[in-house]
Amino acid sequence: MESIAREVKGSFHWYPVQKTFSIVSARDTLKFAVGIPYMARNGRTSQLTQAPQLHSGHIWIAEDDAKKITTKPVASEPVPVKTAEPTKPAAPIAAKVDPKADTKPATPVIVKPKPPKAEIAGSREVRTIVIDPGHGGKDPGASGKRAQEKDIVLAVAKLLRKNLADEGFNVKLTRSKDVFIELGQRANLANQWDGDLFISLHCNAIDATEERKRIIQGYQFYVLRAPESEEDKAIARRENAVATLYGEKNAKDELSPLEWFKLEARLEQYKQTSYLFTEKLLDSFEGGKIKKMNTGVGGAGFMVLVGAMMPAVLIELGFISNEEDEAYMMSKVGQQDLADRIAEAVSKYKDAVHSYRETLGRD
Repeated sequence: MESIAREVKGSFHWYPVQKTFSIVSARDTLKFAVGIPYMARNGRTSQLTQAPQLHSGHIWIAEDDAKKITTKPVASEPVPVKTAEPTKPAAPIAAKVDPKADTKPATPVIVKPKPPKAEIAGSREVRTIVIDPGHGGKDPGASGKRAQEKDIVLAVAKLLRKNLADEGFNVKLTRSKDVFIELGQRANLANQWDGDLFISLHCNAIDATEERKRIIQGYQFYVLRAPESEEDKAIARRENAVATLYGEKNAKDELSPLEWFKLEARLEQYKQTSYLFTEKLLDSFEGGKIKKMNTGVGGAGFMVLVGAMMPAVLIELGFISNEEDEAYMMSKVGQQDLADRIAEAVSKYKDAVHSYRETLGRD
């Protein structure tokens, strides 16, 4: 693959964690994954005869597939158009002109220019925020000693809605009471509302000894990307298990490598703005009662985020399995504090997007 990159005068990029690689040239951006017989060329997926293989420190691809990469697309031949034999011009016909006739010029036809193509979420001004309180109804989510996840996240969501509405945002909740909504439907609602940012609220939990539960605590923010740790995979499987448990159509706990590969092109347009929002969340949550877990940011295949056509982040407010985190998330003071911090991050994110638009001359 490295020699192919040189042949097409492109740069070769290897991503060891995901086992993916790309070749970027002036003409094409090609994306591949080891063991997956597909190639994405400028965002369009096509099948390969064989999956790329990693062997002896090099990535190898089938000869027939290499030819597809190095051969320039053949331009279609112009279709010759038969023209009719020239004919003699007809004799001019003298027109009678009535001097009394109204000789006002015809009303000109004004052709209105086509409206500019609508900007996608993440590049336009941030106005509509969709808040998704996780779980609900027959699905309680994780349980602590005194509280259930579904109740905590709904309480925080309602406070967050008020905060954001007071700041002039258009705010939508996927649920405003204790009802069950399928994971896939939550993202669909966000798309129907043409959201600019999707925030899914959750509480984390571990199934472990009491001693370990006392140790493991903290908030964490997740974006939709291939998981880099077994811990992130486990958290996503727990949140995704809702769909399997309650019989949601096409439910699954985890995305396959092929599904990640196909998702990648669509995620690209929202990835940077999703990360931008997580940066604002990290700033806003710094110094709070609930501490940061590890780096505070992770990535995994959360099904609730998969269908959202906008920047999207899943927030684990804290560990409901930890008595200290649970007590704070249950309290009125704690819920208001969490809502205030998220609202602050949303406002900072809005300002950052606005500043970026100004540099592009869009305002």
